[in-house]
Amino acid sequence: MAKNDFETKLDNSKKILETLMNPEITLEESVKAYESGMKELQDAQKLLETAQIKIQEIKVAQ
Repeated sequence: MAKNDFETKLDNSKKILETLMNPEITLEESVKAYESGMKELQDAQKLLETAQIKIQEIKVAQ
């Protein structure tokens, strides 16, 4: 499956969350990680919405 699939995006988000929970992370690192995590979650949301549309199309076609 594609590298940018839904599960990969969620896994990446979880790893970023773990990074953010590190008490030794700097503010600059925190901001970068937060931005990266939000992008991963937004991409995952788009993939989920696309899948939902496809499922609806399949239901209507039946």
